[in-house]
Amino acid sequence: MSKPLLSALLILSAFTARAQHVLDSLLIEGRHRIYAYNPSVKVKPGASLVFVMHGSGGEPMGLVNRGAKLESHSESDNVLVVYPGGYKRYWNECRKASTAVANMENVNEEAFFSALIDLFASKYKINKKQVFATGFSGGGHMSYKLALTMPGKIRAVSAVVANLPTDANMDCSPMNVPIPVMITNGTADQTNPYDGGEVKTPGVTLGTVRSTEQSFQYWAKLDGYTGEPVKSMMPDGDTSNDITVEKYTYQKKGKPEVTLLKVVNGRHEFVTDFDMFEESWNFFKRQIGK
Repeated sequence: MSKPLLSALLILSAFTARAQHVLDSLLIEGRHRIYAYNPSVKVKPGASLVFVMHGSGGEPMGLVNRGAKLESHSESDNVLVVYPGGYKRYWNECRKASTAVANMENVNEEAFFSALIDLFASKYKINKKQVFATGFSGGGHMSYKLALTMPGKIRAVSAVVANLPTDANMDCSPMNVPIPVMITNGTADQTNPYDGGEVKTPGVTLGTVRSTEQSFQYWAKLDGYTGEPVKSMMPDGDTSNDITVEKYTYQKKGKPEVTLLKVVNGRHEFVTDFDMFEESWNFFKRQIGK
């Protein structure tokens, strides 16, 4: 079977499985960049925009089901959800060691996301001051990049199972602008090691990352916090497993919120104890109007 035919069949099956969502593309610096969204969602002018990003090797339609709970709030909370796609399934995020084509060719992600913001501002009159980004694994790294390099256009980010690259593995130039950040990491994650180290993913080299605590404190210090965060426990949404979720928060009036969800015994996967993207939206909502 030819690759174009196979691709067409895959896209057709994606449409069939998720009839409300469509794939579209933008031409950015000679490259077609894809994204998915649900055009039947009815949002009012001034809606928030949330980017939900797949992991390394993934694609937008593969994440639509994971975003269902977040999207269930679309009309009640006036939020539009868009699933951007990495270039050839990978992002050009901040990991210098990445052997993904997107990184090797230095794909302009800022131009892609700026174009998406402008597109949906034109199409739906979204509020450009309420644009948020969340992502899983490599999508979490892309969220970090947007916070580091586009803080003027991204209101807050939520990175899921992703730690910041180490200094030696960092090839972004941070603007050092305070921004609200939430991190959700599992202590038993062997791909994105909770305590830092090499990220191990088949088919691509990605280099080393900081520990979760170092990643958390990077944003806390940038946002002007010192001392210990406030600790609480999230409700145990699935008592059939050994996972519990500890919540650590820095939050003061006039400063961006920085929160860590420590998923004790959590691995490099979506947990059943809470919906990670819905919780990202809960975090984003707390930043609106601040």
